[in-house]
Amino acid sequence: MKKPILVLTVFILFLISLTGAAFCEELVVYSARKEHLIRPLFEAYTKETGVKINYLTDKAAVLMQRIKAEGQTTPADLLITVDAGNLWHAAQEGILQPVSSKILAENIPSHLRDPGNQWFGLSVRVRTIVYNPQKVTPNELSTYENLAEPNWKGRLLLRTSKKVYNQSLVAMLMTEHGEAKTEEILRGWVKNLAAPPFSSDTKVLEAIAAGQGDVGIVNTYYVGRLLKKKPNLPLRIFWPNQNANGVHVNVSGGGVVAHSQHKEAAIKLLEWFSSEQAQNLYADVNLEYPVNPRVSPDPKVAAWGKFKQNPINLDNAGKFQARAIQLMDRAGYR
Repeated sequence: MKKPILVLTVFILFLISLTGAAFCEELVVYSARKEHLIRPLFEAYTKETGVKINYLTDKAAVLMQRIKAEGQTTPADLLITVDAGNLWHAAQEGILQPVSSKILAENIPSHLRDPGNQWFGLSVRVRTIVYNPQKVTPNELSTYENLAEPNWKGRLLLRTSKKVYNQSLVAMLMTEHGEAKTEEILRGWVKNLAAPPFSSDTKVLEAIAAGQGDVGIVNTYYVGRLLKKKPNLPLRIFWPNQNANGVHVNVSGGGVVAHSQHKEAAIKLLEWFSSEQAQNLYADVNLEYPVNPRVSPDPKVAAWGKFKQNPINLDNAGKFQARAIQLMDRAGYR
C-alpha cells in the first residue's frame, strides 16, 4: 500500500512543478518604486485575480545586490525599478531572465523595452525643458543642445550629474551625437549655469520660479507635483528636439527575476501592468505617461500637450552610462 501512495505523491508534486503558475497564490516583488506609488496596483491585481503580492521596497542598487546574494534561493519573482539604466544593469548582472510574451510585445513600444526581452518599460517619464514664462518666450527654445549656446549664459539650472536621470540623458545624447559632440554640449551647459547643480528636480523648479535662473531640465512629473501644491508658480513645459529625433524619455519598468519560483505568474503580472486596464493606474498616480500607446494620460498630464518621443532604444541609457559619468566629470558637470 505504501508504494502506490508514494508514486501518487510524486506524481502530484510533478504536476505542481509543471503548472506552478496555476497554483500560485502569492508573488514576491522587489520594488525600487516607492510604496505609495506601487501599492494601489498590487491591491487592484489581488482584488481581480486573488493572487497576493508580497513586496519589499528599497533603492535599486540595494535590491539588486540582495537578489544576487540570495542567488537561487531568492524569494523574489519580479524586480521593479526606475530608469532604463538600472534595468540594463539588472539584466547585465544576470538578475533577470528573458520573457516571451505577445501581450508585452503588443502593449510596449520596442524602444521602451530590452532588445533581449529581459526588462519592459511600464510607465514613461519625460526629461524635458522647463522655463519661467516671465523670463523666456517659447520661440527662444528649441533643443537640449541649444542650451549650450552663449545666449543662455547665466540662465541655465541643472540637477546634479550624480542622479541617474541625468546620466541616462547624457548616455542617450552620446548615442545620438557621439562622445566628442556630447562633451561639447556638456561644457556649454556648465558655462551657462546660473548656480551650482541642485540636489533635486524640485529645487531646480523652485529656483526657476524664484528667478534664480530662467530655464532647466527636469522630469515632468516633478512639475506636476509642485504645481499641484503651488499652482501659480511661473513654470511652463517645453518639448525640445521636435524637429529632430524627439524629446528624451525614460521609463519605470520591471522584469522577471532569473530564479523566480513562479515565472508564469510573474509574467502574467507584468502583462497586466501593461494592459489598458492597469496603465492609467500605474502612470497616473505619479503623473507619468502610460507606456501603452493606446492609453491616454491623466487629463492634468495631457494638458501639457503632445510631443514626439526619441525612438532610440533605452538599452543605450545603460550601455553608455559609465562613459556618460566619465564624460560629465571631464566636462566639469558635477
